[in-house]
Amino acid sequence: MNTNRELNYRLFVQIEEDFKRTEINSEFARYDDIKNGNVEKVKEAVAEIKEHYYEGKGRLSENLLRNNQYHFVIGTGIIARICIDGGMKHNIAYTLSDIYIRRCDSCRDPQDIVELTGAMMLDFAERMREIRNGEGVSLHIRRTVDYIYRNLGGHLTLQMAADHEKLDPSYLSKLFAREMKVTFKAFVLKAKITTAQNILMFSDFPISEIAVSLGFSSQSAFSAAFRKIAGMTPLQYRNYYGEDHSFHLNMSSQK
Repeated sequence: MNTNRELNYRLFVQIEEDFKRTEINSEFARYDDIKNGNVEKVKEAVAEIKEHYYEGKGRLSENLLRNNQYHFVIGTGIIARICIDGGMKHNIAYTLSDIYIRRCDSCRDPQDIVELTGAMMLDFAERMREIRNGEGVSLHIRRTVDYIYRNLGGHLTLQMAADHEKLDPSYLSKLFAREMKVTFKAFVLKAKITTAQNILMFSDFPISEIAVSLGFSSQSAFSAAFRKIAGMTPLQYRNYYGEDHSFHLNMSSQK
C-alpha cells in the first residue's frame, strides 16, 4: 500500500495548522522518570499532561473518544516495555498493561481517559520505585519471594523455602524478617490475599475456586483470612470493588 500521497498531504496540513509534535526527547524523559521510579517527577508530568493533553499529539481518529483510546493503548504498551527493561517482571508489566487497557476500553468519556493516563503512569512509577528500593535485598530473599509467588497455590512452609535456597530454616526466617520487615508466614498470607483481591476485582471466578487455587483448606478458612486482612468478606469485596465500580471509584478519586 502506497501511503506517500496521504503522507505528503498530512505533512502539509500540519504545516498549515502550525502543528508541532511532542519532541521525542521530552517524551522519553517522562518514560525514563517512570522507569526510574521518580514518582514526584511523574506527578509533575501528570499535572502537565492533564492541562495540555492534546498538544503535540497526532489525530488518530475523528472520534475523540477513540482517538484518546488509541493514544492510551500506545503509551501504555511503551511504558510496560520500558519498565520491563528497568527490571519489572514481564508478566507483571504486561498484565498491568492489560488491566489498564481494559479500563480504557470501558471509558465512555474522553476526559476519563486523560485521568486514567495519569493513574496508569503513577502506578507503573510507584511499582518501579519499589523495585529500585528493593535492590538492597539479598539474593536469597529475592529468590525466596519469587518462590513464594510461583507457589501460591500450594501449602507453603518456611522449611520448603529454606530447602529451595539450601539454607537453615531458622537463618532464613531471621533474614527474611530483617530484610522484608515482616515474617515469612505473614508475607505468604498477604501475598495470597492480595492475589485474591485482584482475582475478585477482575474476574467472576467462584470464591470457592479462588480459595482452592490459593491453597486454602476450605472456603471458610479463606474467608476468615481474607476478612482479617481486607476487613470484609471476599463477597463483600467483590461487590464493592468489582471492575466497573473500582474504575469509577478510581476516576472520582483522581479528579
